[in-house]
Amino acid sequence: MIPLIDLGAQQARIRDKIDAGISRVLDHGMYIMGPEITAIETRLAAAADSRHCISCASGTDALMLALLAKGLKPGEGVIVPSFTFAASAEVMPALGAMPVFAEVDATSFNLDPAGLPAALSAARAAGITVVGIIGVGLFGQPADYESINSFAAAEGLWVIDDAAQSFGASWQGNKVGTLASITCTSFFPAKPLGCYGDGGAVFTNDDTEADIMRSCRIHGMGKTRYEYERIGMTARLDAMQAVILDAKLDIFDEELVMRQQVADRYAARLADSVGVPVLADGATSSWAQYTIKLRPGTDREMVMETLREHGVPSAVYYPIPMHRQPPYSRYPVSDDGLQVTAALCEQVLSLPMHPYLDAATQDQIAVALAASLEKATAG
Repeated sequence: MIPLIDLGAQQARIRDKIDAGISRVLDHGMYIMGPEITAIETRLAAAADSRHCISCASGTDALMLALLAKGLKPGEGVIVPSFTFAASAEVMPALGAMPVFAEVDATSFNLDPAGLPAALSAARAAGITVVGIIGVGLFGQPADYESINSFAAAEGLWVIDDAAQSFGASWQGNKVGTLASITCTSFFPAKPLGCYGDGGAVFTNDDTEADIMRSCRIHGMGKTRYEYERIGMTARLDAMQAVILDAKLDIFDEELVMRQQVADRYAARLADSVGVPVLADGATSSWAQYTIKLRPGTDREMVMETLREHGVPSAVYYPIPMHRQPPYSRYPVSDDGLQVTAALCEQVLSLPMHPYLDAATQDQIAVALAASLEKATAG
């Protein structure tokens, strides 16, 4: 079976540095908030062109820290796409606030700026005061933050970039990490830049927000230990995961180029039979996933089963939109009905994607997909 994501090939390149770094941590014994944390935060901030990087224990914790920095209050609303992973929406109810589900663009899969007025209208009709927007760089391409920020400024809202899948990408020459007032990312192992456990980070140029998030990730700690300035949480990245990230950062830029080459080969081979991802003008992608759109009416389950028979794994991100998940059914939904979201949930399919996917293997995947589509169409 072809791997959906191949972490082994990558690890072979950096294993010596990882082993040396973990050995160093074992020797000094500072497993939590050791010197590796400061070092990786400095490197990550530079990579994102951001003044501050606050590492944390997961991408979800990153979003929670960002909302705490923004002062989100119970009962307030935050606009978020419904076509996304659960973490983008679950952090609002965890703080007693409300997600307001909005439409995405059919081409980029990201929050559609044109749908923001309908989402805001739905929230206001429900008596909810919207205070912010969380955009998502789904599958690797950033959302259109120029338009999103413009709408937010006109309505007096703040903007957070959920870049769990898009760290390393850029929009109009500006890196992810600078596109919104706060940017959050995940270092889950399957991400383009991932550790070997859970991890995450938050980026901001605002000194006050950075101080709040540094405090909140350690229980709301003040200037001295056991002095608390606010209610916080446990959200620290451990030193061993920082070692992994440090080694991976050495080859990250090269891997982003390799991911683009993989995406280009896919587009050349598949564009005649399925909808392939298209980057907006001036956008780059970290290609966290390579997600195609099947033609309407195609039996996706049959396609996936036939691919498996040919040794090709696939996945569906995401089969059910957030607003149709039972825990979220009571929250406001955009007035436009989220028809694009519903269609994408029926049509999307993700194929193997990683920097070490060679041309011959992609040819094998393309042949298997062609056979799968033929069978699904005939059926």
